[in-house]
Amino acid sequence: MNKRDGTRRGGAAIVASFERELDALAHDALFPGLEVVALSVTIDRPGGADVSLCERVAARITANLAGIDASYTLEVESAGLERPLLRPADYQRFAGERARILTSLTVNGGKTHRGILRGLRGEAVVVETEQGELLLPTATIRAANLEYDPRADLRRDKLQRKQKHGNDRKHGN
Repeated sequence: MNKRDGTRRGGAAIVASFERELDALAHDALFPGLEVVALSVTIDRPGGADVSLCERVAARITANLAGIDASYTLEVESAGLERPLLRPADYQRFAGERARILTSLTVNGGKTHRGILRGLRGEAVVVETEQGELLLPTATIRAANLEYDPRADLRRDKLQRKQKHGNDRKHGN
């Protein structure tokens, strides 16, 4: 949300209303599992956030900000396939997924690390790489995100088709 009117009072009112609305969204039964990922209103939930959910969230925020006399731009987007990992809980939640992590210091010969998330161990993110387990201190992480692998989707789709056709043949279909 970008304030356009330049007034401090209008901006403060928008921010306060915006924060109240984000908190209410996260606790509303109409949006089960919804997680506001960033203040640009990047949202996610188990199974992903589609365009329809983004529209519903934007409509609700807009309705609740309607009484504020200030200009703003509201953008609601899905966290996407390569979702950013912003909180320690994200590393636990997405354990088992592929990730790309950039560190501010060289760790194990590099600053870019790719592998399978294995969660947290103390103050370090555990990543399984081709060379073995790697511990990345959370204080050194500059950026991290899930890493989408379209080949994995193609392999999964091929396996599902193969299983379906195998079952069809067994049942005479």
